Amino acid sequence: MATYDLTPVAVKKVKTRNRCICTMLPVPESIPIFDELKKSEPRSMAGQPPIIWHKAEGFNIYDKWGNKWIDWSSGVLIANAGHGRREIGDKLKEIIDQGLLATYVFVHEGRVDLVRELRLISPDPDKYQVFLLSTGSEATENCIKLAKTYGLEKHGPTKNVIVSFENAFHGRTLGSQLAGGMPKLKKWIGQLDQTFVQIPFPDGFKNEDTSFELFLNTLKAKGVDPKSICGVISESYQGVGPDFFPVEYARKLESFCRKHDIVLIMDEVQAGFGRTGKMFTYQHYGISPDLVACGKGITSSLPLSAVIGRSDIMSLYPPGSMTSTHSASPLAVVSALENLRIIKKEKLVENAEKMGGILISGLEKIQKKYSKHLGCLHGKGLVAGLQAVKPGTKTPDPELAQKINVACYQKGLLMFAPVGIAGECIKIAPPLCITKDALDESLEIFGEAVDEVLA
Repeated sequence: MATYDLTPVAVKKVKTRNRCICTMLPVPESIPIFDELKKSEPRSMAGQPPIIWHKAEGFNIYDKWGNKWIDWSSGVLIANAGHGRREIGDKLKEIIDQGLLATYVFVHEGRVDLVRELRLISPDPDKYQVFLLSTGSEATENCIKLAKTYGLEKHGPTKNVIVSFENAFHGRTLGSQLAGGMPKLKKWIGQLDQTFVQIPFPDGFKNEDTSFELFLNTLKAKGVDPKSICGVISESYQGVGPDFFPVEYARKLESFCRKHDIVLIMDEVQAGFGRTGKMFTYQHYGISPDLVACGKGITSSLPLSAVIGRSDIMSLYPPGSMTSTHSASPLAVVSALENLRIIKKEKLVENAEKMGGILISGLEKIQKKYSKHLGCLHGKGLVAGLQAVKPGTKTPDPELAQKINVACYQKGLLMFAPVGIAGECIKIAPPLCITKDALDESLEIFGEAVDEVLA
């Protein structure tokens, strides 16, 4: 886990239209706040760059001491439409003034509007339905539940295997971590459920074999009969990279699932709502998943998630038996509706594709300059990641990733802590509303930070 030194140090002052650093970092006055927090919270909640967020607007983060950062985190890929959108705030005020704060699964009109909007952007609006929940983990849990139920109801108890991918992350709850592909996150579980099976992901760097034959051969080696598989779940891009499927591989995977009547699940929790230059990342592959897990950027603000899925699968449970306490919370729902309206009106999906070309091109120059230390660059749209490695190897170098992360923070460019298998991935994910001016400036900052650390 990344840790940050809370000793204030003098850093270079800077002031531009897009950023401002005017104090020591961390801000000395902020240290008592961090100290107080330690008394009440578990240490698992620490581990991000030491900023006390005071305000966030568009692609900027502010503290109350005059500092301003360009945001390359979007929170954690939440603020697709940008932080603190006034339009979303206004809609929240309207529903608060209306006096509707919670509804359980009693109907309110906003819920009707939102599930319709999400159905209309599904693979097939005539054959898909929408189930609203609160978190991404809850969405992936329900996808797993529905796939297992489909296998049981249609084919019997032996069709119960969930296939997922090594290095995958699907959430922090029991089912989502059983489907996840990082063994260190499963130690707490103890005895694992043998109906969850992982396959190497064809990322082309950590695993150089990108053929679909590896998928089939791994199943055979593990003694898994395709007839026993009820569901295959994958992030549309793996968050540890981001790592994307080769298009041919994704299409062969879809064909495999169709052949064996397997529920194909795409986890779009961090990949959806324009992040990669399409509304959903699975669209880059030309496939139609049976279930889609959504979250994060669905509101650019409040907690909300969704499962979008084939009607025959979504309807397996009778009334009252598949619900969630805060499903379709009126506040989160109006946030999502306004967020979708902004994304469409401001053409943020298209902007992500356009700005993504600039981002990836700029990062490629830096990666090539330091290819011995930055072993791999993957990205699409406004998400990218650089893998920090020991010189000339593929061995993760989390210390290097952390040094670059801190150097950026001190210059007015904010990312969340490095991610990846060992904390070696420098993850980049600005809000989709970022301007060319701000993106150019942030690429310059990033290049300066890497130069300082590696030159």
